Amino acid sequence: MTNFIPTPTVPAPDIVRCAYMEIVVTDLAKSREFYVDVLGLHVTEEDENNIYLRALEEFIHHNLVLRKGPVPAVAAFAYRVKSPAEVDAAEAYYKELGCRTERRKGGFTKGIGDSVRVEDPLGFPYEFFFETEHVERLTQRYDLYNAGELVRLDHFNQVTPDVPRGRAYLEDLGFRVSEDIKDSDGVTYAAWMHRKQTVHDTALTGGDGPRMHHVAFATHEKHNIIQICDKMGALRISDRIERGPGRHGVSNAFYLYILDPDGHRIEIYTQDYYTGDPDNPTITWDVHDNQRRDWWGNPVVPSWYTEASLVLDLDGNPQPVIERTDVSEMAVTIGADGFAYTREPGEERGFKLGAQL
Repeated sequence: MTNFIPTPTVPAPDIVRCAYMEIVVTDLAKSREFYVDVLGLHVTEEDENNIYLRALEEFIHHNLVLRKGPVPAVAAFAYRVKSPAEVDAAEAYYKELGCRTERRKGGFTKGIGDSVRVEDPLGFPYEFFFETEHVERLTQRYDLYNAGELVRLDHFNQVTPDVPRGRAYLEDLGFRVSEDIKDSDGVTYAAWMHRKQTVHDTALTGGDGPRMHHVAFATHEKHNIIQICDKMGALRISDRIERGPGRHGVSNAFYLYILDPDGHRIEIYTQDYYTGDPDNPTITWDVHDNQRRDWWGNPVVPSWYTEASLVLDLDGNPQPVIERTDVSEMAVTIGADGFAYTREPGEERGFKLGAQL
């Protein structure tokens, strides 16, 4: 039975959006080639151990930090809060939860000021900050624009063994659910949760965790994603394309999943929808409806369900991975042939082949 996390008596921090991720990579040169030369992220600054990257539309110092280290992992899921006082609120909130916290007035990375990092109740390293160095927003630098341009950081995706517990905790933290996946008993298998006015800033996926499933960057149009596929094919690195391109049912977004040199999963994402109204409805998908993951009905490769990146504690050590013991989404959706439709009879929509000839 799910052991829900108590709601603190102090107010939750007012979170604006997901802002950056810090990941550990084992070969900084190879990672630079992938993220800068292939994907086209822009270098804000770099040194012998770190590279600070941002997307085209960003004005804060970075959206992604590549830090050289011995084990590929994620060091921080960082959120920007609305004011300096909200950093205090975050620290108080997690201390009341009994979580380990660490505060640095000078920030944990270059370009970020006063911030707090926590080991949250699910085992993830969260960071909350307001102060940041402003840099040039490259929106009108068309001389730098490439055909597969990544324009902003869109969201994180986290793997946890207990999605209902994680959902309740993030709702207490102020996140709202845009879409979820449930079975007929009401068990939640995944939830998409937002602070900014899009489908999600983070999502919870059921599985062995805590681990990072993916970090996602947005493009303006579908053709930008197709260009990335063409470029990876031309460079003979199409084996790093794990899944897609395709159209999600959940979020309605056009997507592509690729793997960096250390196996960190990156989603390229575009064309989801606005969620800013206070009464924005939650869309619930049946776990047996295979269009929820791919609108066109394409198979989901098993690695997408099973592989993910380790996350670090505040000392920089990998968090232990806890096995999910209840039924997994993969178990109810992946058949012996790798894929099977399991909708209830009569739920088919549209024309049957040959019916309207």
